[in-house]
Amino acid sequence: MKTIAVYCGASHGANPLYAEAARERARALVEHNIGLVYGGGKVGLMGVIADEVLRLGGEATGVIPKALVEREVGHAGLTRLFVVKDMHERKAMMSDLSEGFIAMPGGMGTLEELFEMVTWAQLGIHAKPVGLLNTKGFYDGLKAFVRHQREEGFVKPEHEGLMLIEEDPVALIRRLRAVAVPAAGEDVEGEILRG
Repeated sequence: MKTIAVYCGASHGANPLYAEAARERARALVEHNIGLVYGGGKVGLMGVIADEVLRLGGEATGVIPKALVEREVGHAGLTRLFVVKDMHERKAMMSDLSEGFIAMPGGMGTLEELFEMVTWAQLGIHAKPVGLLNTKGFYDGLKAFVRHQREEGFVKPEHEGLMLIEEDPVALIRRLRAVAVPAAGEDVEGEILRG
């Protein structure tokens, strides 16, 4: 696994633990030689994770719609920054550039991006793993609601488990790697196969 898209807030949230979790997420990515793909902003948790990845010598690729460059203050110091037409193009490009997805704490946009990737997995549009970094129990309510959806017959049991949930960033990467479909020439751990 060489790249992961991370969805997270354009604000820092009410608790400093969210920013610390973003820095921990960045460290875990760099330590596992995984490039960050994210929304391209330099504000909020988006800026925290990108800045930390870059500070540690990792790669950070941003994808930001033209209309949000000023609003989310596009990050000028990234490894790569793609300015795209709209949100649809942003999400499609982030998906194309990534081998997995992680949602950190965030707002409505984070949830919208998360659920699009979960829906695409459910429909078989992609087979990439989707994870939730459950900092301070942030996603406990969502987990309970998805269980309620299953109990009420709106989510199939096999789809309830599409979102892998962990509080620890390293444990989440391990779980994503364990279920990721290896790219040609790689095994599950990302080692090059020699033949």
